[in-house]
Amino acid sequence: MRLRLEVIGWSRRTLVLTDTPRPDCPDCEGAGAIERDYGDYDTGEYAGTECYPCACSTEWRTVLLPLPRLPRLLRRRVAHRNPWIDEPPF
Repeated sequence: MRLRLEVIGWSRRTLVLTDTPRPDCPDCEGAGAIERDYGDYDTGEYAGTECYPCACSTEWRTVLLPLPRLPRLLRRRVAHRNPWIDEPPF
């Protein structure tokens, strides 16, 4: 089991301890899950993707501590900022 810390944003940001997949796994190639595309039986067209967890990692995770919320003064004041501006950098 290879453990790592991860910050997840459920209803509140939380620090969790989770398992890491093996990077040299031949089945999932380090992704932790195996994806399989499937099609409609009648038409044969693409219908979706199923993900199966690989045996090299588990879906086990435990909450270490909830992270505090930022005070209102430190929160971003602009709700939507455009990162792709048209102005040159000079």
